[in-house]
Amino acid sequence: MSKKVTMFVWNHFTNDARVLRECTALAEAGYALQLLALGQEKTTVEERPDPFTIRRLGFQLPTFPHRWHKMILCLLLLAAIFYTPLLVICFIGTYLVLYKTKVKYVIRKIALITKMIYWGLKEDADIYHANDLNTLFQAVVCGKWIRKRKVIFDSHEVNVSRSGYNSKIYPIAEKFLMRYIDSCIHENDTRARFIKRIYKFFPNVVYNYPFLQTHIEPINLHKQLDLPEEELILLYQGGLQEGRGLDKLLEAVPHIKKGTVVFIGDGKWQPFLVAETACQNLSHRVKFIPKVPVEQLPAYTKNAYIGFQLLNNTSFNHYSAASNKLFEYIMAGVPVVACNFPEIKKVVTKDEIGVLVKSDDPLSIAAGVNQLIDQPELREKMHQNTFQAREKYNWTNEKIKFLKIYQRLTEV
Repeated sequence: MSKKVTMFVWNHFTNDARVLRECTALAEAGYALQLLALGQEKTTVEERPDPFTIRRLGFQLPTFPHRWHKMILCLLLLAAIFYTPLLVICFIGTYLVLYKTKVKYVIRKIALITKMIYWGLKEDADIYHANDLNTLFQAVVCGKWIRKRKVIFDSHEVNVSRSGYNSKIYPIAEKFLMRYIDSCIHENDTRARFIKRIYKFFPNVVYNYPFLQTHIEPINLHKQLDLPEEELILLYQGGLQEGRGLDKLLEAVPHIKKGTVVFIGDGKWQPFLVAETACQNLSHRVKFIPKVPVEQLPAYTKNAYIGFQLLNNTSFNHYSAASNKLFEYIMAGVPVVACNFPEIKKVVTKDEIGVLVKSDDPLSIAAGVNQLIDQPELREKMHQNTFQAREKYNWTNEKIKFLKIYQRLTEV
Protein backbone atom coordinates (compact mmCIF):
# COMPACT_ATOMS: atom_id res chain seq x y z
CA MET A 1 0.00 0.00 0.00
CA SER A 2 1.43 3.37 -1.03
CA LYS A 3 2.23 5.98 1.60
CA LYS A 4 -0.01 9.03 1.72
CA VAL A 5 1.51 12.52 1.63
CA THR A 6 -0.24 15.83 2.17
CA MET A 7 1.81 18.80 1.02
CA PHE A 8 1.00 22.42 1.85
CA VAL A 9 1.97 25.49 -0.19
CA TRP A 10 0.89 29.10 0.42
CA ASN A 11 0.45 30.15 -3.20
CA HIS A 12 -1.78 29.36 -6.17
CA PHE A 13 0.68 26.78 -7.53
CA THR A 14 0.85 28.25 -11.00
CA ASN A 15 4.58 29.03 -11.24
CA ASP A 16 6.14 27.24 -8.27
CA ALA A 17 8.67 25.13 -10.12
CA ARG A 18 10.26 23.64 -7.01
CA VAL A 19 6.99 22.36 -5.57
CA LEU A 20 6.01 20.97 -8.99
CA ARG A 21 9.28 19.04 -9.20
CA GLU A 22 8.89 17.63 -5.71
CA CYS A 23 5.26 16.63 -6.30
CA THR A 24 6.15 14.95 -9.59
CA ALA A 25 9.04 13.05 -7.99
CA LEU A 26 6.83 11.75 -5.18
CA ALA A 27 4.04 10.74 -7.55
CA GLU A 28 6.49 8.90 -9.81
CA ALA A 29 7.92 7.13 -6.76
CA GLY A 30 4.48 5.76 -5.88
CA TYR A 31 3.37 8.10 -3.09
CA ALA A 32 -0.31 9.04 -2.97
CA LEU A 33 -0.02 12.82 -2.91
CA GLN A 34 -2.48 15.57 -2.12
CA LEU A 35 -1.27 19.16 -2.59
CA LEU A 36 -3.19 21.85 -0.69
CA ALA A 37 -2.71 25.24 -2.36
CA LEU A 38 -4.50 28.57 -2.42
CA GLY A 39 -7.40 29.12 -4.79
CA GLN A 40 -9.94 31.77 -5.57
CA GLU A 41 -13.44 31.95 -4.07
CA LYS A 42 -14.31 28.25 -3.87
CA THR A 43 -12.46 25.06 -3.04
CA THR A 44 -11.74 23.05 -6.16
CA VAL A 45 -10.04 19.73 -6.89
CA GLU A 46 -7.71 19.24 -9.84
CA GLU A 47 -6.66 15.77 -10.92
CA ARG A 48 -3.35 15.56 -12.78
CA PRO A 49 -1.94 12.82 -15.03
CA ASP A 50 1.23 12.64 -12.86
CA PRO A 51 -0.80 11.52 -10.82
CA PHE A 52 -1.30 13.74 -7.81
CA THR A 53 -4.26 15.75 -6.62
CA ILE A 54 -4.32 19.51 -6.18
CA ARG A 55 -6.96 20.90 -3.87
CA ARG A 56 -7.14 24.68 -4.23
CA LEU A 57 -8.67 26.29 -1.16
CA GLY A 58 -10.53 29.57 -1.51
CA PHE A 59 -12.30 32.02 0.75
CA GLN A 60 -13.91 35.40 0.22
CA LEU A 61 -16.00 37.57 2.52
CA PRO A 62 -19.61 37.93 1.31
CA THR A 63 -19.89 40.77 -1.15
CA PHE A 64 -21.57 43.81 0.36
CA PRO A 65 -25.09 44.24 -1.09
CA HIS A 66 -25.56 45.91 -4.48
CA ARG A 67 -26.82 49.48 -4.90
CA TRP A 68 -30.56 48.83 -4.63
CA HIS A 69 -29.98 46.61 -1.60
CA LYS A 70 -28.04 49.48 -0.02
CA MET A 71 -30.97 51.84 -0.57
CA ILE A 72 -33.32 49.47 1.26
CA LEU A 73 -30.81 49.03 4.06
CA CYS A 74 -30.48 52.80 4.40
CA LEU A 75 -34.26 53.15 4.77
CA LEU A 76 -34.30 50.37 7.36
CA LEU A 77 -31.45 52.03 9.21
CA LEU A 78 -33.22 55.38 9.24
CA ALA A 79 -36.29 53.69 10.69
CA ALA A 80 -34.21 51.80 13.24
CA ILE A 81 -32.47 54.97 14.47
CA PHE A 82 -35.58 56.00 16.35
CA TYR A 83 -35.89 52.62 18.10
CA THR A 84 -32.53 50.85 18.40
CA PRO A 85 -29.64 53.24 17.74
CA LEU A 86 -27.23 50.76 19.35
CA LEU A 87 -28.06 48.22 16.62
CA VAL A 88 -27.26 50.84 13.97
CA ILE A 89 -23.91 51.59 15.59
CA CYS A 90 -23.07 47.88 15.70
CA PHE A 91 -24.07 47.43 12.07
CA ILE A 92 -22.00 50.35 10.82
CA GLY A 93 -19.06 49.38 13.03
CA THR A 94 -19.09 45.80 11.74
CA TYR A 95 -19.22 47.00 8.13
CA LEU A 96 -16.30 49.40 8.60
CA VAL A 97 -14.16 46.78 10.35
CA LEU A 98 -14.82 43.99 7.85
CA TYR A 99 -14.77 45.95 4.60
CA LYS A 100 -12.67 49.07 5.21
CA THR A 101 -9.72 47.77 7.23
CA LYS A 102 -7.07 45.05 6.96
CA VAL A 103 -9.13 42.83 9.24
CA LYS A 104 -10.65 41.22 6.14
CA TYR A 105 -7.20 39.93 5.15
CA VAL A 106 -6.64 38.49 8.62
CA ILE A 107 -10.03 36.76 8.48
CA ARG A 108 -9.22 35.34 5.05
CA LYS A 109 -5.85 34.04 6.24
CA ILE A 110 -7.35 32.39 9.31
CA ALA A 111 -10.08 30.82 7.17
CA LEU A 112 -7.55 29.42 4.69
CA ILE A 113 -5.32 28.04 7.46
CA THR A 114 -8.38 26.38 8.98
CA LYS A 115 -9.34 24.89 5.63
CA MET A 116 -5.82 23.55 5.10
CA ILE A 117 -5.91 21.87 8.51
CA TYR A 118 -9.38 20.43 7.80
CA TRP A 119 -8.39 18.90 4.46
CA GLY A 120 -5.04 17.80 5.85
CA LEU A 121 -6.78 15.84 8.59
CA LYS A 122 -9.47 14.51 6.28
CA GLU A 123 -6.88 12.78 4.10
CA ASP A 124 -5.08 11.24 7.14
CA ALA A 125 -1.64 11.26 5.52
CA ASP A 126 1.46 9.39 6.69
CA ILE A 127 3.66 12.42 6.02
CA TYR A 128 2.80 16.14 6.16
CA HIS A 129 5.11 18.33 4.08
CA ALA A 130 5.18 22.08 4.72
CA ASN A 131 6.62 24.33 2.03
CA ASP A 132 7.97 27.38 3.86
CA LEU A 133 7.14 28.82 7.26
CA ASN A 134 3.65 30.02 6.35
CA THR A 135 2.41 26.41 6.12
CA LEU A 136 4.47 24.84 8.91
CA PHE A 137 1.79 25.51 11.53
CA GLN A 138 -0.79 23.62 9.45
CA ALA A 139 1.55 20.63 9.05
CA VAL A 140 2.42 20.54 12.75
CA VAL A 141 -1.24 20.74 13.81
CA CYS A 142 -2.17 17.86 11.49
CA GLY A 143 0.94 15.73 11.91
CA LYS A 144 1.86 16.20 15.57
CA TRP A 145 -0.79 17.92 17.68
CA ILE A 146 -3.79 15.94 16.40
CA ARG A 147 -2.24 12.93 14.69
CA LYS A 148 1.09 11.23 15.32
CA ARG A 149 2.66 11.38 11.87
CA LYS A 150 5.88 12.52 10.24
CA VAL A 151 6.36 16.22 9.43
CA ILE A 152 8.80 17.68 6.89
CA PHE A 153 9.70 21.37 6.91
CA ASP A 154 10.88 22.35 3.41
CA SER A 155 12.15 25.90 3.87
CA HIS A 156 12.74 27.74 0.60
CA GLU A 157 13.89 30.89 2.41
CA VAL A 158 15.92 31.99 5.43
CA ASN A 159 13.10 33.25 7.63
CA VAL A 160 15.27 34.88 10.30
CA SER A 161 16.86 37.24 7.74
CA ARG A 162 14.50 37.88 4.85
CA SER A 163 13.28 41.04 3.13
CA GLY A 164 9.71 41.87 4.11
CA TYR A 165 9.82 39.55 7.13
CA ASN A 166 11.16 42.01 9.69
CA SER A 167 8.74 41.16 12.48
CA LYS A 168 10.24 39.19 15.39
CA ILE A 169 7.26 36.84 15.25
CA TYR A 170 8.77 34.90 12.31
CA PRO A 171 11.96 33.63 14.00
CA ILE A 172 10.01 33.00 17.22
CA ALA A 173 7.36 30.99 15.35
CA GLU A 174 9.97 29.05 13.38
CA LYS A 175 12.01 28.17 16.48
CA PHE A 176 8.88 27.00 18.31
CA LEU A 177 7.46 24.92 15.45
CA MET A 178 10.83 23.38 14.54
CA ARG A 179 10.60 21.34 17.75
CA TYR A 180 7.87 19.24 16.17
CA ILE A 181 9.43 18.37 12.80
CA ASP A 182 11.03 15.07 11.79
CA SER A 183 13.08 16.40 8.88
CA CYS A 184 14.19 19.81 7.62
CA ILE A 185 15.18 20.69 4.05
CA HIS A 186 17.05 23.81 2.96
CA GLU A 187 17.93 24.96 -0.52
CA ASN A 188 21.74 25.10 -0.49
CA ASP A 189 24.90 24.50 1.53
CA THR A 190 25.41 28.14 2.52
CA ARG A 191 21.96 28.30 4.08
CA ALA A 192 22.38 24.89 5.70
CA ARG A 193 25.56 26.06 7.48
CA PHE A 194 23.69 29.17 8.64
CA ILE A 195 20.84 27.04 10.04
CA LYS A 196 23.37 24.85 11.86
CA ARG A 197 24.77 27.91 13.64
CA ILE A 198 21.27 28.95 14.78
CA TYR A 199 19.53 25.63 15.53
CA LYS A 200 22.54 23.33 16.13
CA PHE A 201 21.68 20.76 13.45
CA PHE A 202 22.57 20.46 9.78
CA PRO A 203 19.46 20.21 7.59
CA ASN A 204 19.08 18.18 4.43
CA VAL A 205 20.13 20.09 1.32
CA VAL A 206 18.10 19.84 -1.89
CA TYR A 207 19.12 22.37 -4.52
CA ASN A 208 16.50 24.08 -6.65
CA TYR A 209 17.66 22.69 -9.98
CA PRO A 210 15.28 22.50 -12.98
CA PHE A 211 14.34 19.42 -14.96
CA LEU A 212 17.04 18.35 -17.41
CA GLN A 213 16.12 19.59 -20.87
CA THR A 214 18.46 18.84 -23.75
CA HIS A 215 16.12 20.11 -26.44
CA ILE A 216 14.04 23.26 -26.10
CA GLU A 217 12.01 24.53 -29.04
CA PRO A 218 12.06 28.34 -28.73
CA ILE A 219 9.12 30.56 -29.50
CA ASN A 220 9.85 33.49 -31.82
CA LEU A 221 10.21 36.17 -29.17
CA HIS A 222 11.61 38.66 -31.70
CA LYS A 223 8.41 38.41 -33.71
CA GLN A 224 6.24 38.63 -30.59
CA LEU A 225 8.00 41.85 -29.52
CA ASP A 226 8.33 43.19 -33.07
CA LEU A 227 12.13 43.23 -32.87
CA PRO A 228 14.63 42.68 -35.71
CA GLU A 229 15.94 39.12 -35.79
CA GLU A 230 19.50 40.33 -35.16
CA GLU A 231 18.51 42.28 -32.03
CA LEU A 232 20.14 40.95 -28.84
CA ILE A 233 17.63 40.01 -26.15
CA LEU A 234 18.92 40.76 -22.65
CA LEU A 235 16.55 38.83 -20.42
CA TYR A 236 15.33 39.01 -16.86
CA GLN A 237 12.76 36.39 -15.91
CA GLY A 238 11.06 36.01 -12.55
CA GLY A 239 9.24 38.09 -9.97
CA LEU A 240 9.36 41.86 -10.41
CA GLN A 241 10.14 42.64 -6.80
CA GLU A 242 12.23 45.05 -4.78
CA GLY A 243 15.75 43.92 -3.93
CA ARG A 244 16.38 42.10 -7.19
CA GLY A 245 18.47 44.83 -8.81
CA LEU A 246 15.83 45.67 -11.41
CA ASP A 247 15.94 49.42 -10.75
CA LYS A 248 19.73 49.33 -11.22
CA LEU A 249 19.27 47.35 -14.42
CA LEU A 250 17.04 50.10 -15.80
CA GLU A 251 19.69 52.68 -14.86
CA ALA A 252 22.26 50.57 -16.69
CA VAL A 253 20.33 50.44 -19.98
CA PRO A 254 21.62 53.78 -21.41
CA HIS A 255 25.18 52.53 -20.84
CA ILE A 256 24.62 49.18 -22.58
CA LYS A 257 25.88 49.40 -26.15
CA LYS A 258 23.06 47.52 -27.82
CA GLY A 259 20.23 45.07 -27.24
CA THR A 260 16.74 45.13 -25.75
CA VAL A 261 16.14 44.38 -22.09
CA VAL A 262 13.11 42.10 -21.70
CA PHE A 263 11.34 41.47 -18.40
CA ILE A 264 9.23 38.30 -18.18
CA GLY A 265 7.11 38.10 -15.03
CA ASP A 266 4.96 40.15 -12.72
CA GLY A 267 5.00 41.40 -9.15
CA LYS A 268 4.54 44.43 -6.92
CA TRP A 269 7.30 46.37 -8.66
CA GLN A 270 5.88 46.02 -12.16
CA PRO A 271 3.98 49.37 -12.13
CA PHE A 272 7.10 51.13 -10.82
CA LEU A 273 9.35 49.58 -13.47
CA VAL A 274 6.92 50.36 -16.28
CA ALA A 275 6.59 53.97 -15.07
CA GLU A 276 10.37 54.36 -14.73
CA THR A 277 10.86 52.97 -18.23
CA ALA A 278 8.54 55.63 -19.63
CA CYS A 279 10.00 58.37 -17.43
CA GLN A 280 13.53 57.63 -18.61
CA ASN A 281 12.42 57.38 -22.26
CA LEU A 282 13.57 53.76 -22.49
CA SER A 283 10.44 52.20 -23.96
CA HIS A 284 12.27 51.53 -27.24
CA ARG A 285 14.90 49.47 -25.37
CA VAL A 286 12.89 47.86 -22.54
CA LYS A 287 9.96 45.48 -23.03
CA PHE A 288 7.63 43.71 -20.59
CA ILE A 289 5.98 40.31 -21.00
CA PRO A 290 3.44 39.00 -18.44
CA LYS A 291 4.22 35.92 -16.39
CA VAL A 292 4.08 32.72 -18.43
CA PRO A 293 3.41 29.16 -17.15
CA VAL A 294 6.54 27.53 -15.78
CA GLU A 295 6.33 24.71 -18.35
CA GLN A 296 6.50 27.23 -21.22
CA LEU A 297 9.20 29.49 -19.74
CA PRO A 298 12.25 27.67 -21.26
CA ALA A 299 10.90 28.39 -24.75
CA TYR A 300 11.13 32.10 -23.94
CA THR A 301 14.47 31.88 -22.14
CA LYS A 302 16.07 30.19 -25.15
CA ASN A 303 15.85 33.47 -27.12
CA ALA A 304 18.18 35.39 -24.80
CA TYR A 305 21.73 36.49 -25.55
CA ILE A 306 22.34 36.80 -21.81
CA GLY A 307 20.24 36.41 -18.66
CA PHE A 308 20.30 38.61 -15.56
CA GLN A 309 20.49 37.49 -11.92
CA LEU A 310 21.07 40.71 -9.94
CA LEU A 311 19.94 40.15 -6.37
CA ASN A 312 20.84 42.91 -3.93
CA ASN A 313 22.36 42.19 -0.52
CA THR A 314 19.27 43.28 1.41
CA SER A 315 19.25 40.22 3.70
CA PHE A 316 21.07 36.96 4.27
CA ASN A 317 18.22 35.29 2.40
CA HIS A 318 19.25 37.14 -0.79
CA TYR A 319 22.97 36.90 -0.12
CA SER A 320 22.81 33.11 0.31
CA ALA A 321 20.49 32.34 -2.61
CA ALA A 322 21.28 29.71 -5.20
CA SER A 323 18.52 31.05 -7.37
CA ASN A 324 16.53 28.75 -9.63
CA LYS A 325 16.72 31.56 -12.19
CA LEU A 326 20.46 30.94 -12.59
CA PHE A 327 19.93 27.28 -13.37
CA GLU A 328 17.01 27.98 -15.71
CA TYR A 329 19.34 30.16 -17.77
CA ILE A 330 21.95 27.38 -17.78
CA MET A 331 19.37 24.81 -18.87
CA ALA A 332 18.39 27.04 -21.82
CA GLY A 333 22.05 27.57 -22.81
CA VAL A 334 22.07 31.25 -21.83
CA PRO A 335 25.18 32.84 -20.22
CA VAL A 336 24.51 35.13 -17.27
CA VAL A 337 25.40 38.53 -15.87
CA ALA A 338 25.09 37.83 -12.16
CA CYS A 339 25.71 39.17 -8.66
CA ASN A 340 28.85 38.21 -6.80
CA PHE A 341 27.22 36.17 -3.98
CA PRO A 342 28.63 32.84 -2.67
CA GLU A 343 26.33 30.21 -4.22
CA ILE A 344 25.97 32.09 -7.50
CA LYS A 345 29.68 32.93 -7.72
CA LYS A 346 30.56 29.27 -7.13
CA VAL A 347 28.65 28.16 -10.23
CA VAL A 348 29.46 31.11 -12.52
CA THR A 349 33.20 30.94 -11.78
CA LYS A 350 33.70 27.18 -11.62
CA ASP A 351 31.71 26.39 -14.76
CA GLU A 352 32.59 29.61 -16.64
CA ILE A 353 29.04 30.37 -17.70
CA GLY A 354 28.87 34.12 -17.13
CA VAL A 355 30.20 37.40 -15.77
CA LEU A 356 30.04 38.57 -12.14
CA VAL A 357 29.13 42.21 -11.43
CA LYS A 358 28.21 44.52 -8.56
CA SER A 359 24.45 44.24 -8.62
CA ASP A 360 23.92 47.61 -6.89
CA ASP A 361 26.06 49.47 -9.47
CA PRO A 362 24.47 50.26 -12.87
CA LEU A 363 27.87 50.93 -14.47
CA SER A 364 29.18 47.55 -13.32
CA ILE A 365 26.08 45.85 -14.74
CA ALA A 366 26.51 47.66 -18.06
CA ALA A 367 30.21 46.78 -18.18
CA GLY A 368 29.39 43.09 -17.70
CA VAL A 369 26.86 43.14 -20.52
CA ASN A 370 29.17 45.11 -22.81
CA GLN A 371 31.96 42.61 -22.23
CA LEU A 372 29.80 39.85 -23.71
CA ILE A 373 28.61 42.13 -26.51
CA ASP A 374 32.16 43.14 -27.45
CA GLN A 375 33.46 39.58 -27.18
CA PRO A 376 30.96 37.31 -28.94
CA GLU A 377 33.56 34.53 -28.94
CA LEU A 378 33.64 34.66 -25.11
CA ARG A 379 29.87 34.57 -24.98
CA GLU A 380 29.89 31.57 -27.33
CA LYS A 381 32.39 29.75 -25.11
CA MET A 382 30.16 30.36 -22.10
CA HIS A 383 27.16 29.19 -24.11
CA GLN A 384 28.97 25.92 -24.87
CA ASN A 385 29.94 25.55 -21.20
CA THR A 386 26.28 25.57 -20.18
CA PHE A 387 25.82 22.22 -21.94
CA GLN A 388 28.25 20.56 -19.54
CA ALA A 389 26.91 22.52 -16.55
CA ARG A 390 23.32 21.43 -17.06
CA GLU A 391 24.37 17.79 -16.80
CA LYS A 392 25.27 18.52 -13.16
CA TYR A 393 22.70 21.14 -12.14
CA ASN A 394 19.47 19.31 -12.89
CA TRP A 395 16.60 17.76 -10.97
CA THR A 396 17.30 14.25 -12.28
CA ASN A 397 20.32 14.13 -10.00
CA GLU A 398 18.89 16.18 -7.14
CA LYS A 399 15.62 14.29 -6.76
CA ILE A 400 17.57 11.19 -5.66
CA LYS A 401 18.57 13.07 -2.50
CA PHE A 402 15.00 14.32 -2.08
CA LEU A 403 13.44 10.85 -2.28
CA LYS A 404 16.01 9.44 0.16
CA ILE A 405 14.67 11.86 2.79
CA TYR A 406 11.23 10.30 2.37
CA GLN A 407 12.67 6.80 2.33
CA ARG A 408 14.41 7.35 5.67
CA LEU A 409 11.20 8.68 7.24
CA THR A 410 9.03 5.80 6.03
CA GLU A 411 11.56 3.22 7.24
CA VAL A 412 11.50 4.52 10.82
